Amino acid sequence: MGQNKRSYLPLLLTACVILADQLSKAWIVRHIAENTVGYQYWGDFLAIVHVRNTAIAFSMGDSLPLAVKLLFFIIVPVLLVIAVCVVFFSKRFILSSFHRWVLALFLGGGIGNLIDRIFRSFRVVDFISVKVYGFLGFERWPTWNIADASLVVSGILLAASILFERSESKEGKHV
Repeated sequence: MGQNKRSYLPLLLTACVILADQLSKAWIVRHIAENTVGYQYWGDFLAIVHVRNTAIAFSMGDSLPLAVKLLFFIIVPVLLVIAVCVVFFSKRFILSSFHRWVLALFLGGGIGNLIDRIFRSFRVVDFISVKVYGFLGFERWPTWNIADASLVVSGILLAASILFERSESKEGKHV
């Protein structure tokens, strides 16, 4: 496979995340009544539930007016997805293979939740609930989905890569 074709291989990850996210949400919607617990594992440590989030992380912005939600929950994320695509596909930006995979993971998560916001009336399907025993004041972590996990993991990986690159740069300057 040529170098140019290999640089687009991470887009398979984007497609897989979107597919896994949307299929899992469709299964939840079909098999578990909204606002109920479908399954519990290891006591009540892990629960598969069906809830709808009409806001963003930790339900922030739930009571905002529709126009504000439209702007910040659909238009801004669409612009961000477009910006990431421009960076991913542009010859002006030199991305490492690692960064291409991280951006692909981010795109999958972002597009997965955008699909819900656009086609489910701003109501993102969340279904994974984990007991965290009072960590950060939460008995249970706010319910999440595959797209959310992809966004969080891609953010952590991007931040770690930036921190690692900076520490390498500092070490190189001292030599």
